[in-house]
Amino acid sequence: MKIMLDAGHGYGTSGKRSPDGIREYEFNRSVASLAKELLENYQNVTVYFAHSDERDVPSSERTDLANMLNADCFVSIHANAYGTGGWNSVGGIETYVYPSRPQEALELAQKIQRNLIQLTGLRDRGVKTADFHVLRETKMTAVLVECGFMTNKGEAALLRTPVYRKRCAQAIAKAVAEQYGLKRKSEGPKQYKVQVTFEERQEAEKLAGNLRNDGYNAIIIE
Repeated sequence: MKIMLDAGHGYGTSGKRSPDGIREYEFNRSVASLAKELLENYQNVTVYFAHSDERDVPSSERTDLANMLNADCFVSIHANAYGTGGWNSVGGIETYVYPSRPQEALELAQKIQRNLIQLTGLRDRGVKTADFHVLRETKMTAVLVECGFMTNKGEAALLRTPVYRKRCAQAIAKAVAEQYGLKRKSEGPKQYKVQVTFEERQEAEKLAGNLRNDGYNAIIIE
């Protein structure tokens, strides 16, 4: 499976920063890198980046690359903003799909949104639609996620922290794995446990002894 991760914008993109100077791209690229590490722990997965640390990559170039690689999934990672300047109280997380609401994209967006809310505890602004270039021009399942507001002082502080960035990456990777049924590379054979309750200890010891004779690890807990 080919997954394209897109850290929105770039270091030099004008206006994409918080009132106290956080560059949105710095957050976006950090989450993308962490998500890549997590996703590469799954079998038959190749992760690509649509962005670059050396230049601001145009949106058209990003979607062209994804289409050329015949990617199966495109996830664009962003931090949100509201207003024209200064701090405000608008906050929360929202995930976008194209207005036609493609079924697979909608399902993936819902999973990403749910996992992000669970892991971050921020306000749930829901899954929305928008005619963004990266959603319109990609030929594969594509979603765009806004991981918090740079113009909200509390959320901007979170966006700076490694812990919050890791949680966002975990939410995205978990959602993608759930959507496509990915299996971990280190996943071994499944194990099952059976618990049986007796009123008499003698009966418990008898069964445990039989199980041990058959090669099972049986224990008795009172």
